[in-house]
Amino acid sequence: MGSTTHVANPQPGSSDLGPAFVRLAQVVAQLRERCPWTRALTHESLLEYLLEESYEVIEAVEAGHTGAEDSRELSGELGDLLFQVLLHARLQEETGNFSINDVVSGLTGKMIRRNPHVFRPDGSLTEDTTEDTAEIERAWDAAKKTENPRRSNPFEGIPASLPALALAAKTQERARRAGVPVPAKPETLPAFEGRDELGDLLFEAVRQAAERGIDPEAALRGAVRRFTAQGPGTAD
Repeated sequence: MGSTTHVANPQPGSSDLGPAFVRLAQVVAQLRERCPWTRALTHESLLEYLLEESYEVIEAVEAGHTGAEDSRELSGELGDLLFQVLLHARLQEETGNFSINDVVSGLTGKMIRRNPHVFRPDGSLTEDTTEDTAEIERAWDAAKKTENPRRSNPFEGIPASLPALALAAKTQERARRAGVPVPAKPETLPAFEGRDELGDLLFEAVRQAAERGIDPEAALRGAVRRFTAQGPGTAD
């Protein structure tokens, strides 16, 4: 990927991903070489764009742009997000650390290792698979432990910069998969049915927090910290 020799533009609609991806990586490299604005970018300055493009993908999906009539909208947003990945990889390639090739091959290997119900270790397909999602999760978690043998706490590796609600959801998911009990406090939340009612309850919680001068984001982060501080085997 370090070379910038011209590669022909792939034909629209082509199913051959190789030339299309190589050409895109080449365009990113050429922008870094010849465009002063792109050349000035850093990992840190790109973060705001990475967040923005991620949220635009979410917005496109939530707006229903997944059908045939609106799919170009989602395609464009996914392309913008992919551009961010390629820029970060190119910055690392320029310093000699790794390239987009390493990103792609690393991801491919990870998906093969973590999905033994689909792939053999050599990457070939298994003859049989399973529909047992619990078994699939166990295999995924076992592969992750093999990749990170020093990681003993189930909450390690959760990005602290996640929005508070996503952080709480990810923390509880990790707890469930590790067999760590999450204390139930049904008396603190009125009964609800469905997503809309839950959304209304959360909206009301934010309103009440504002009335009391409480930052709901900080409050929820504090609750997550208190839970994880108890340790993976002591939550009660």
